Amino acid sequence: MEIFGSLQGLGVETATYLMFGMLLLLLVTGIPLAFVTLLVALIFALGWFGPMAVPLITSRVYSFVSSFVFVSVPMFVLMAAILDRSGIARDLFDAMKLVGGRLRGGVAIQTIFVAVILAAMSGIIGGEIVLLGLIALPQMLRLGYDRKLAIGVVCAGGALGTMVPPSIVLIIYGLTANVSIGELFTASFLPGLMLAGFYVTYVLVRSYLNPAMAPILEEEDKTPVGERLKLLKGLILPILVVIGVLGSIYGGIASVTEASAVGVLGVILSTILRGEFTLALLRDAALQTLQTVGMIVWIGIGASALVGVFNLMGGIDFVSSLITGISEDRLYVLLFMMGILFLLGMFLDWVGIALLAMPIFVPIITDLGYDPVWFGVLFCMNMQVSFLSPPFGPAAFYLKSVAPPDISLGEIFRALLPFIALQVLALAVLIAFPGVTGR
Repeated sequence: MEIFGSLQGLGVETATYLMFGMLLLLLVTGIPLAFVTLLVALIFALGWFGPMAVPLITSRVYSFVSSFVFVSVPMFVLMAAILDRSGIARDLFDAMKLVGGRLRGGVAIQTIFVAVILAAMSGIIGGEIVLLGLIALPQMLRLGYDRKLAIGVVCAGGALGTMVPPSIVLIIYGLTANVSIGELFTASFLPGLMLAGFYVTYVLVRSYLNPAMAPILEEEDKTPVGERLKLLKGLILPILVVIGVLGSIYGGIASVTEASAVGVLGVILSTILRGEFTLALLRDAALQTLQTVGMIVWIGIGASALVGVFNLMGGIDFVSSLITGISEDRLYVLLFMMGILFLLGMFLDWVGIALLAMPIFVPIITDLGYDPVWFGVLFCMNMQVSFLSPPFGPAAFYLKSVAPPDISLGEIFRALLPFIALQVLALAVLIAFPGVTGR
């Protein structure tokens, strides 16, 4: 205990800097975030309060993992895992050919539309980017689309699951900030569509300014009526699943957790009707779900423990005073927090950012008179940027895993720069015009 006892004489300010430095040092060594946060939490709990503080950590962790709404997370992840293994996404992409028609950049636009529907079905981004990387990217490259435009559309479109309900990011934010997840879904729906609209507008402008970037599909000019009806069948099941999930939430029929179960049932029934359902498919999807949710739970346990200890030390009050002391104008304080989230997003996973930063940021936002639901939408839009931004933007790595070998990681990140600018623009619009969220 002599090692830990030396922490007792530290002030909150010094302890905060020491804790932050220890986190950075351990993360640089390659230790997973969940274990780093747990280790630091244990060191400071024993060193600051002694062994009696350990039960306080366990009680805080229990309150996080026992939340009923948290059950919706594995449900939505399971939906995404089943979608990954079915042909629903491929048929949906084929059906959306009817949207593009002879429009220049039509395949890129239909890719964005498919991304929105997939996002509304599951709220997971990794699977969407991989699916679009396997289905849409090869077709755009084959048709002579500009490589950077095609890459950017796939990554940015696939990441829309962050904003479009039912978003896992919104669910974790709601759990952390203790705000209504249903209200978060309602507030983020229009901003998510707005961002998708920005992408579509960008594709159209670039395509018509430089026609060589997106050739028109001459061979698909006259699709027979029978073929059109056949393609439309690919839209029916995905639309029904989206209506079942979002309609039950917005209609007040079911809670978010119950709606997630409706979604899983809908996707399973879809695979049965399509003749794709097998026990092997369900087993593989369940194993993928366990792996993904296990990561989220462990990060949640570590972050909850660390924030709990930091709060008991008085650290959250100290950090809050530092942030609010930036300026008398609350807008500058908000922009400062957005800047912090942007920097954190370049290096940390969104789960860790939500669970570590939101317990500090949300009380400040509330004290400043801002709406925490509106701030949740800002947070998700900021995390949109983090999925694409170098050096660790996960969207780029997801696409790289399925992209042709001649597409380098550097080329992917360069292709994402215009879309990052569009995301920052969307964030600025939400800050300037909060009414977009309906709040």
